[in-house]
Amino acid sequence: MFDKDRLKRIKLIVADLDGTLLNNAGNISGKTKELISKLQELGVIFSFASGRLDSAMLDLAKELNIKAPVISLDGSLIRTFPNGKIIFQSHIPVKYVKKVLGLADKFLLNIALCHAEAIYFTERNSTIPQLMPKFGAKYTEVVSYENYFENVLEIAIASNYKDNIKYVHDRMNFPYTFGLNTSYFKSINNHGIYYLEIRNNRANKGKSLIKLTKHLKINLKETAVIGDWYNDISLFHPKALKVTLINSIPELRKLADIIVNKDNNEEGAAEFLEMVWKAKA
Repeated sequence: MFDKDRLKRIKLIVADLDGTLLNNAGNISGKTKELISKLQELGVIFSFASGRLDSAMLDLAKELNIKAPVISLDGSLIRTFPNGKIIFQSHIPVKYVKKVLGLADKFLLNIALCHAEAIYFTERNSTIPQLMPKFGAKYTEVVSYENYFENVLEIAIASNYKDNIKYVHDRMNFPYTFGLNTSYFKSINNHGIYYLEIRNNRANKGKSLIKLTKHLKINLKETAVIGDWYNDISLFHPKALKVTLINSIPELRKLADIIVNKDNNEEGAAEFLEMVWKAKA
């Protein structure tokens, strides 16, 4: 059971977007927007921690008047809106980018390079936007990846060749490589499609949360985090106030200090925001 007085001491709220702050249609409710505004008026800083590219969060950040740095691509980048100042970024070394591109070409896998501003793909990989529709991301077709080896925050691969993707996954893990983090999973929307996402292992939401709080000079004990999915597990830092919704995975519900008995389509996040507002008002 959490100490309700902690709500009064909250200075920073960091929320996941899809499945948490946003409903399944990708929209934010009027009540949620109103409460974020009220909390900001009381001095509470609001930020995002999402798997999206930060360019895919720009419109929402403007809508909510977010001034704090936001965490994007699951911790690969922390950047302020609207001036674009980079607080932290974690690129994949060029040698690994080239290695993955070679493996993808060998096994005829669809591959894209994710930069902060866009997801780049070539004509041979033209099905990428359909195979992996990352929310709100800008997709840009390029003639070659030659000029895009640097500043890669994530490599995304998609294919129905499960064994081939699994082989690349294994080859990009220790002991073949060092300093990378790979995520291999099956699509829940596109039947028979498998995905592989590769990032620098310095990048996850939890590590970037610590960097964000240090940048803002806010104690983790004065921070609340809200999430619903596997990529939010690292965000649930032991010292932060951990909040999840009824639609979240069991692993997060076990870690949570507060479980809101509503899902993301029922303004579950707004219920917690209202708790904080009432405690501080």
